[in-house]
Parts: sequence; structure tokens; C-alpha cells
Amino acid sequence: MKLNSHVIKSTVVAALGGLLFGFDTVVISGTTSALTTTFKLSEWGLGLTVGSALLGTILGAMFASIPGDKLGRKLSLMFMAGLYFISALGCAFGWDWNSLLVFRFIGGLGIGGSSVLGPMYIAEIAPARSRGKLVGLFQFNIVFGILVAYLSNYLIGQAGLGDAEWRWKLGIAAVPAVFFFLMLFGIPQSPRWLAKQGRVDEARKVLEDVGEGNHEAELAAIVESIDAEHGLGNEPLFIRKYRLPVFLAISIGMFNQLSGINAILYYLNDIFARAGFNKVSSDLQAVAIGATNLIATIIAMSVIDKFGRKKMLLVGSVGTAVCLGGVTAIFASNRHEEFLVWLLVGFIAFFAFSQGAVIWVYLSEVFPTRVRAKGQSLGSFSHWFMNAVISMTFPLIAKASGAAPFGLFTVMMVAQFFVVLFIFPETKGVTLEAMQKKLGIH
Repeated sequence: MKLNSHVIKSTVVAALGGLLFGFDTVVISGTTSALTTTFKLSEWGLGLTVGSALLGTILGAMFASIPGDKLGRKLSLMFMAGLYFISALGCAFGWDWNSLLVFRFIGGLGIGGSSVLGPMYIAEIAPARSRGKLVGLFQFNIVFGILVAYLSNYLIGQAGLGDAEWRWKLGIAAVPAVFFFLMLFGIPQSPRWLAKQGRVDEARKVLEDVGEGNHEAELAAIVESIDAEHGLGNEPLFIRKYRLPVFLAISIGMFNQLSGINAILYYLNDIFARAGFNKVSSDLQAVAIGATNLIATIIAMSVIDKFGRKKMLLVGSVGTAVCLGGVTAIFASNRHEEFLVWLLVGFIAFFAFSQGAVIWVYLSEVFPTRVRAKGQSLGSFSHWFMNAVISMTFPLIAKASGAAPFGLFTVMMVAQFFVVLFIFPETKGVTLEAMQKKLGIH
């Protein structure tokens, strides 16, 4: 069955938050050297500059469920677009280091919030048969945003802007932020959120518009799963019956970052510089990494609803562990640096095919509607908390030993393989309402 145009439009618009997410997350990689010189930053100061956005991201992820439940996913995404815009302009016109940290923090709030609300909105409006690839579009936009950021850094770096170069690199994100905000006016609220608010007729209308085959049966299943008539619409998350989805959310979020993905993306230019590459070649290598990320994500999206989430995670665990082991060996021996870019390309390809494509899909699937916003926030929080810890300490650890952080990432990917193998359930092709029964939630 072909996807309805309303579903496609709503998915594409909501996924634009992923593009801003990806762009804002890694655009800092092209400014680390300039910021270190401009503000005379130590390794700790550089880590804090990068990590300031992550601190905002943690809070944004933690509390996104509040506006997401009260205002709805759509209106909350509009607020996130506003945060992206304020952050971009603020960073561009930052007058000192403290102001830069504040506006980076504001941008982080937008990243954290959209990482919860975007996939959740798409999952709640998508038919079960295509949910993986549609929620995967959010991840596609993240990696597309990463590629755009690397390409933007390279092009702006060639424009001869001198000391203002880093301001342009950080400020250009204001343009897509405005576009995202305006496009959100044209999509409906989530039908599951509407049903949770008791607005059943509106939910029915949305289900009809998006082409749900048997919208009455689907609506009945949604209402039943929410148990609104029994007052369970705002049930707490940390109770015994949710122990498995809570574990799944925390573990997939933490392992995603324990792969080292964002530390590598944030400090990619510095990693290449440590291996002997110059500034221009580092920027071009970064574009190659971003392109690989995008291609692997496209492949992952095309097979995620057939191959399955669990198999993809297992394949990715093995591939990333092998590539990270090779990077560890290069920095430990200070030899064969010519293989570094190929090992990082391989790592990115395996990551994008597995953890990168699966995480936001999986988080949106394993919780019932009545606690989905809270569960999505929990998983996103564990992801961003671990991201902040790793990214803020990476410069210090790497300074002491270039091999040490990559050795840790290798071990964590081996551990992930066994956790996924023995604990993670497969979720492909299962409706959101049937998922809770599969996980033993009654």
C-alpha cells in the first residue's frame, strides 16, 4: 500500500528538526581551532565550549515530555525551532566567551527537545508497516544536517572571512530554523496525542486524512491502550511493569554514545590534525565522513522494516568494534596514519547502518502511548547525558593518550553486542498498541 501524501508531508516537516539537530550538533567541529585562539581556551575550556550545548541538550531531552504532553508534539516543535533561531544568531553575535556558552546552551535545549518530539510525532502518525523507514527519515535528516554542516564549514572556510569566519559558521543555522518554523504550520497534531486529550473526533479526522486503512479500529486500539477512562493517561514511568522498556531506553541511549560517535564528529578536525593532516585536508576528510554517514543511513532506511532493528544493531556492534580497534592501534603505535580516514569511514558506515538508524525508531516504539513522551525523554536523556560526559572529557583523555578513548569505545561495542543479543526484542512490523503486549505490559 502506498503512503498517503499527508503522512509523507507530516513526516518530512517533522524530520526537518533532525536536520537542524545534525547541523547544530557538529558545526562546532569547524570552529574549535578559531575559538581556542580567540578566547584563549585550555583543553578544559574547549571541552566546556563544546559541552555547553550538550548540557542544554540534556535538559531539553529531560523536560521535552512536559510541553509535548501539554501542548502537543506539533506546537512543542515550533518552540524548538525558535530556540534554534535564537541560538544561531546569538552565537554569531556573541560578544565574549560567556555569551557564546549561553547561546550554545539554548541551542542545546532545541536539540534535546527535537530529539524527543520529532521521532515521537512521526511514530504516532505513521502506519506500522512503514514506521521504521518514516521515523528513520528523522535520522536521515540528522546525518544530512551533519553533511551540510561539514560542507558549510568547508565553503565558509574558503570565503576568506578572517576572524569572523567562526561567527558565520555558527550563525548560518538561523536560515533553516526559520524555514522549519514556518513549515510546521502545515501539519496536524498527533492523533495519539489528540486521543490522549480526549479529543477523539479530531484524532479520527487525522487518522482518516493520513490514510489509515481501518481508522475506526485503529482509533479504538489507541483509546484502549491509553486507558483514559480509567485515569491512567498520566501514569508514572518508573513502575515495575515498565522495567524492560526503561532498561531498553537507557541502554540504547548510552551505548549509542559509548561508541564514540559524537566525540569523533565534534573533534574530527582535531583527530585528523593529531594524525598529521592540515586544515584544508581535514575539512575535506570531514565532508567525506559526512557523505559516508548519509549513504549508509539511506541504505539502513531502505531495509530497516525488512531486516529488523535487532539484526542491524548486532551487525553494527561487530563492525564498529573492528574499526575502532584499528583506530586504537594507530594512535597506540603512531604508525599507519594513512589508514585512519578509511577506518573512520568504516566506523561511520557501520554506525549509521545500525545504532544511528535504529535509536530514534526503537525509542519511539517500546513505550505505550500513555508514557511514550516520558519514555522517549528518558532514552534521549541517557543518550545526551553520556554524550556530554564523553565529549567534555575527550580532549583531556586524548591529550594524555590518543589511543585510550578509542580503546574504551571498542570495549563498549563488544559489550553492546551481547546486551542486544540476549535482551533486546525485535520490533519491526508491530503496531504501537500491540508492542506493549509483546513486552508484557498490561
